[in-house]
Amino acid sequence: MTRRTEGVRTLPLHVILVVVGAVMIVPLVYAALSGFKSTDELSSNPFGLPKHWLTSNYTDILGGGDFWRLLGSSTLIAVGTTVLVVALSALAAFSFARFAFRGREALFTLFTMGLMFPFAVAVLPLFLLLRYLGLLDNPLGVILPQAAFGLPMTIIILRAFFREIPGELEEAATLDGCSSFGFFWRVLLPMARPALGTVSVLAVVTSWNNFMLPLLVFTDNTWWTLPIGVQQFQGQYSAEYARVFAYLVLAMVPALAFYSVAERQLVGGLTAGATKG
Repeated sequence: MTRRTEGVRTLPLHVILVVVGAVMIVPLVYAALSGFKSTDELSSNPFGLPKHWLTSNYTDILGGGDFWRLLGSSTLIAVGTTVLVVALSALAAFSFARFAFRGREALFTLFTMGLMFPFAVAVLPLFLLLRYLGLLDNPLGVILPQAAFGLPMTIIILRAFFREIPGELEEAATLDGCSSFGFFWRVLLPMARPALGTVSVLAVVTSWNNFMLPLLVFTDNTWWTLPIGVQQFQGQYSAEYARVFAYLVLAMVPALAFYSVAERQLVGGLTAGATKG
């Protein structure tokens, strides 16, 4: 009777989870199946299975060099942004969490105010600054601003985690002759691995999905990223819907594969933060 009661109580939650999962999965399945159809078949049979599985929509894209160039550019920019934002944020969060100095809270508040600063407001000044520095059509022109905009959230997450590390552990490391940076490098970072994994995943996903900044910086298609490539491909093959669906699916596969691998690290970091709080 108790199990039946619990089942009845959790039934609405299960229904909601199924509905949310269907809303997320059905468009992906529809896009993947549509990529195996011809445009004529997609118009006449939009929801059924392909009568003739047409693989050329996918193989033509994978056989060309443009897709792999866009994939390499997105990967380079995402990795560069993640390394930079995590390294700088870890050092800043360590200072805010473990050192007491005048103006610490005011400076931390200044960082958090970056969360309220919309990117659209900074488009024109940022473009002028990048042009003055000669960073247009340069991957650093995307990596540096992305890292700057990612600092506030990353610092907030890491600072909260670093503050939960017991002070006695730092005192013991100091008595053993460990410097402040040694404690940070040898003790704090290994213990903060779940939090570092979480912010790394967030940084990669944010960089991978960024469209406006690469569009602003790159006028030459040499360093275009996948979101820009999707837009250009859609404009070039606007009448060939099946080919566009195939390109969209292939553009999503790297991000989905990365998330499937990093999901455990992301959930583990959030769980660790929750239990420490």
